[in-house]
Amino acid sequence: MHAARVTYGQGARLQVPYRRTPTSEYFGFDRGTPVDRHYIEAFLSRFGSSEGYATGAIRGRVLEIGGREYVDHFGGSEPGPGAVTRVDVLHANDANPEATIVGSLEDPACLPANTYDCIICTQTLHVIYDFRAALRSMHAALAEGGVLLLTVPGITRSCTPDRDEWGDWWRFTGSSVRRLLEETFRAEDVFVESYGNVLSAVSFLHGLAAEEMRASELAARDIDFEVIIAARAIKRTEAA
Repeated sequence: MHAARVTYGQGARLQVPYRRTPTSEYFGFDRGTPVDRHYIEAFLSRFGSSEGYATGAIRGRVLEIGGREYVDHFGGSEPGPGAVTRVDVLHANDANPEATIVGSLEDPACLPANTYDCIICTQTLHVIYDFRAALRSMHAALAEGGVLLLTVPGITRSCTPDRDEWGDWWRFTGSSVRRLLEETFRAEDVFVESYGNVLSAVSFLHGLAAEEMRASELAARDIDFEVIIAARAIKRTEAA
C-alpha cells in the first residue's frame, strides 16, 4: 500500500494512504471542524455586525434553514441597527425542536412574503430536487433590501443521513450558482466566491479536520477545486 505524506498544522504529520475508505466516516466531525464547515463559517463571519463599523447582513428578522446555529453565532445581539430582532427556523418536519416553520422550500406558500431581512441557507439546495423553486421561495420571502447568504457543496462525499431521508441530488460550481441566482436576483446584486484547493478537497474527502491543516493550506483558493461555493444576493426591485 502506498502512502502520501502530507504535513498538517502545528508540525504534526499524518499519513493519507491510498485506501478505499476515508479516515473519518463523519466528514471530520469526530476529529474537529470539518473542512467545509470551516469555509462556511469563514464566509458567514464576514457578514455579521461589527459594532461601530457596519451593521452587517445578519440583522433584523432572520430566517435560517435547518437550525439557528449560525444566526446565534454571527448575528448582532446588541441593541441597534445591526441587531437580530427575531429568528425563524425552517425545517422539513417537526422532528427539529428549533423549527418555527415546518415545510418545504419547494412549496411557494411555505414562507411569508416580503418578510425577512436575512435568510441563511447553508448546505441545503443539494438535498432539494427542485432547487430553483427553493431559490424563488427565498427570494419572495426576503424584504426589499434583504440578503440571502447561501452556501452549496462543490466537492463532497455523499451527504448522509440526508440522502436516506430526502435525497442527495446535486453538486454545484461557482458558475452555476451565479447563473441560477441571476435567474431571480439582479446580476449586480449577486456576489459569488468559492473556497478550496486540491489539498483541502482531498483532506475533506478523507474526513480530516480543519485543525489538522495549516491556515495557509486552508486559505489557498483554486477554482479548479471548489469545495464550497458561497453567495450573497440582495433583493432589490428594478426601481431601487
